[in-house]
Amino acid sequence: MTTPTSRATTNSVPSGVTGGVTAVPVAGMPSAPPLDPGLEALLRRMRLPHIRRTAPEVLATARSQRWDPAEVLRVLLTEEVTGRDRSALATRTARAAFPTGKTFDAWDEHLSSIPTPTQNALRTLEWIDRRENLVVCGPAGTGKTFLLEALGQQAVAAGKHVAWFTLEHLGVIVRRHRTDDSVTKAINRILRADLVVVDDIGLLAVGPDAAEGLYRLVDAAYEKRSVAVSSNLHPSGFDELMPKTLATATVDRLLHHAHLCQTTGDSIRLSQALTGKGVTPLN
Repeated sequence: MTTPTSRATTNSVPSGVTGGVTAVPVAGMPSAPPLDPGLEALLRRMRLPHIRRTAPEVLATARSQRWDPAEVLRVLLTEEVTGRDRSALATRTARAAFPTGKTFDAWDEHLSSIPTPTQNALRTLEWIDRRENLVVCGPAGTGKTFLLEALGQQAVAAGKHVAWFTLEHLGVIVRRHRTDDSVTKAINRILRADLVVVDDIGLLAVGPDAAEGLYRLVDAAYEKRSVAVSSNLHPSGFDELMPKTLATATVDRLLHHAHLCQTTGDSIRLSQALTGKGVTPLN
């Protein structure tokens, strides 16, 4: 049996997806005839957009190369699955609302003060499956945000749902929903994600609404979802930012079943700026 090579090319697909063939016109060959209107209507009704898009070229190739019917079906279904995976990945990435789009492709593990074995363990994402938390604390510019975003991007690529917040955003949510007493419902909606990230705690003063939002999030997620936090302060110093009683309750839940990583050293961003190196900073 002739394999699909003359009118189809292999497409780049997300990790974990095999196959994926997108038919493209070949120079010197006529365009494939459009689908039968009845067949196209059926594909629309069944919500198979990727098959509908590629079917004309795939069917034309199948006729010219005399493919086995099972091969035609395999190619079309593989294209639909691959297309749906691409769409789902794009949707999860958009919903995560990452701040910059940084991934481990730009990460230099040797620039981070976090031990390499610890980095590797975090990158397995097993801690998310175990519903454990992650706290990364240390000076500005030492890779906290970069690490959390890269981990979040990897989690999204692995099929997990991620939500990214700042303390100020949590405060806005609490104020918005306090009027109709729906704060709990709002927090529960956030926790539909497998991983919730709260970035840059300690940079600004924490208002009462933001402090309440952080506590409510950590309390509701306890042993149900993973929460990852970056902070300029060690969690033991959170009582400098929020009422002591609230800080104690938040930290108690946050650090139980948690990984605590402390970064050290000078700002990588600043040192690169001073030396004139055009290297992407870690944070």
